[in-house]
Amino acid sequence: MLRILAVGAVFALAAMQAVSPPPDRPDLKAPRPIDPLDTVFIEEMTWMEVRDAIAAGKRTVIVATGGIEQNGPYLAMGKHNYILRATTQAIARRLGNALVAPIVPFVPEGDIDPPTGHMRYPGTVSVSEPTFEALLTDICASLRMHGFEHVVLLGDSQGNQAGMKKVASQLNERWAKQATRVHYVPEYYNYEQVGAWLEQAGVHQVPEGLHDDFAVTAILMTVDPNLVRMKERGAAGKFSINGVELAPAPKTIEWGKKIIDFRANAAVRAIEQAVGS
Repeated sequence: MLRILAVGAVFALAAMQAVSPPPDRPDLKAPRPIDPLDTVFIEEMTWMEVRDAIAAGKRTVIVATGGIEQNGPYLAMGKHNYILRATTQAIARRLGNALVAPIVPFVPEGDIDPPTGHMRYPGTVSVSEPTFEALLTDICASLRMHGFEHVVLLGDSQGNQAGMKKVASQLNERWAKQATRVHYVPEYYNYEQVGAWLEQAGVHQVPEGLHDDFAVTAILMTVDPNLVRMKERGAAGKFSINGVELAPAPKTIEWGKKIIDFRANAAVRAIEQAVGS
């Protein structure tokens, strides 16, 4: 009986420790006991890894906005968020002094009730413009508090642009006497330039009226071919978009990597210019 009570007490203590809050006075200078993970994504890092990365000079942070919206019959609804996983990593690696904040998945997608825009399609998640701007404001403020000096706002969807631009302007005015600056980078959202570049390279598209195109599909295939329903489309004889065949898959994936590079290079040039000024 005593043994059972003792075991129970151990489990109870472990449970209390598991849910106990962090100490009121954490040791923020405690040494990191292991080597850091090779990643640029803050959500994959430990707090010590973030602290040490900032101390080592990574004082630029990318805040990217995506969306959950309908993208036609073939693409996953998180299209923009998956694309940003690929492009922001490329951007941060090229900059060399940047980390990537958790991607913001919830953005304005239309009125909720009655529904407009993408909200007319099941699965879409929308937030109001004031909610979106308030979310970005608090995210930027959090990052400033921890020592980032340059916060870069970029979005993979058209509906995100106005809110990001407004928040950047408001925060720079509010933080005029602070070290941190917020940079809205519209040059990242360059799908029109990507389309022209692909056309010059011989990729000729004939729009089918879907919220989808070759560039988007190719990028997503570098992340996970399941996001574009590769097997299912192949079985149904639908493995093409806008008149462009997607098979063989390795060829489209190579195009996806080139498109990621094209977009990352454009963003890096704009970020370096904005930070330098």
